[in-house]
Amino acid sequence: MDISAKFGKRVRAIRLKKQMSQGDVAKKLGVNAVYISQIERGLKNMSLRGIERLAKALGVSIAKLIK
Repeated sequence: MDISAKFGKRVRAIRLKKQMSQGDVAKKLGVNAVYISQIERGLKNMSLRGIERLAKALGVSIAKLIK
């Protein structure tokens, strides 16, 4: 499994633990839910700033997100 797929799997696990939909996360980031889906499936990569914003939207530290 490559790094994008591992990261996406982690994002999905945290999102589900927080009982958030892809739409909830997308709304907080100002993006489309399809983009969140693509990240979770390892099809899209995020910038460092995007990862920071995603961590804030999920209410976790960047370290927890990329663990």
